[in-house]
Amino acid sequence: MDGKHMQIGEVAARTELSLRTIRHYEETGLVVPSARSQGGFRLYTENDVARLMVIRRMKPLGFTLDQMRDLLEATDRLDSGTQLAAGEREDLLERVHGFQQAAQQRVADLRTQLARAEEFAATLGERLASAHPGPSGSVTPVAGP
Repeated sequence: MDGKHMQIGEVAARTELSLRTIRHYEETGLVVPSARSQGGFRLYTENDVARLMVIRRMKPLGFTLDQMRDLLEATDRLDSGTQLAAGEREDLLERVHGFQQAAQQRVADLRTQLARAEEFAATLGERLASAHPGPSGSVTPVAGP
């Protein structure tokens, strides 16, 4: 290998995605290895890793595979280096902008959910503290199951 290509194991470690997940994304057409070794092993570049990171970041925000594909196609066209008609460029930028707005809304929704979860955990902690005060008011550990 020439240092420009990585095998799937290294890509999995760098992206914190499983080998199975990376292969699934290949099967669905979201990412395609840039090359294959003479032995048939998948070889990836930094651009492939960057693409997988986009997918990894979209997943927890609830984007579907089709939405991921749509965004990646738009960014691929914008980054292709080919001359785009002004209308096409504006359409692509509008698609990316739509994804940005959707991502911001989903992040806000997740922050709300996290705040509620933290409130719930704090409420449980307060309940335990009032039920089992330790010598200085701290919670005495309760035996688990």
